[in-house]
Amino acid sequence: MPSHPDTNPLGMRGIVPSMNTPFLADGSIDVEGIRRSAEAVLAAGVAGMLVLAVAGETGSLDATEKHLVARTFVRQAAGRVPVIIGCSSSQQADRVALAAMAREIGASAMLCQVPDGLRGQALVAQMQALVEAGPAMLMVQDLDFGGPGLPLADILLLRKHIPAFRCLKIEVALPGPKYTAVLAATHGQLHVSGGWAAAQMMEALHRGVHAFIPTAMDAVYVEIFRLFAAGLHGAARGLHARLTPVLAFSNQHLDVSIRFFKHLRQREGLFATAYCRAGVAELDTHQLRELEINLQRVIALQDSLNVNTRPGD
Repeated sequence: MPSHPDTNPLGMRGIVPSMNTPFLADGSIDVEGIRRSAEAVLAAGVAGMLVLAVAGETGSLDATEKHLVARTFVRQAAGRVPVIIGCSSSQQADRVALAAMAREIGASAMLCQVPDGLRGQALVAQMQALVEAGPAMLMVQDLDFGGPGLPLADILLLRKHIPAFRCLKIEVALPGPKYTAVLAATHGQLHVSGGWAAAQMMEALHRGVHAFIPTAMDAVYVEIFRLFAAGLHGAARGLHARLTPVLAFSNQHLDVSIRFFKHLRQREGLFATAYCRAGVAELDTHQLRELEINLQRVIALQDSLNVNTRPGD
């Protein structure tokens, strides 16, 4: 592991799942499903939860539904781990309103994607407005699947002017070198997490990344992280390799990922349905066949680890 100090903001070292939003068959919010899934990830040993992000189909939720989903997760967590509320939007007024909502319900932190094209002092000003309205900690989402994302100079500028900016979620092309560059430039004092790049988890662990933000398979990821932290790198790598076919299927596209993991939550007995709202592409018969095969892989893997994901068992 790198020798830089590890400040661990809010103790978030480990797995911080991006939570799906469960729906009932009529498309309404499944509040009991939220509670069950929150308890399941807490039992798995996660370090936090991210709510109202892409995995949560947040774009399909109106303001009242966002408040309900966020409030239910925060109340269920009851301070046991930090809950981060997604505040990303195309409009600054909406971002500020979501930040204020996150503060109102007692969330530990908020996450905001860097708005397209916003850089320098203009970026600082918009993020500062969120900090003034929202919780005490800001996680910036550096999202650019096809490119390098936010320049390092702007990350350091945010650090200089916004003390509440303590976490960076990196989701860019070739994330590994950026993890290392950010950790080196901030002497390890900026909490760095990886999101979409779950397939590169072993590389990221060796680079000293603090946390990972996947969706579901929580206990498996927690065990990989635990094994690595214990110095059992070979065992960690071997367990991660068992996820390879699952990640190859689920990470084809965000829509495939959302549908696959909602089916998994349903199979685990956490969600009443695997319903997705309009905007998440349907899977065809061939994809559904592969989905079923990979569901069985995950369940078998979790069973082999004696992972209990079923409420009441």
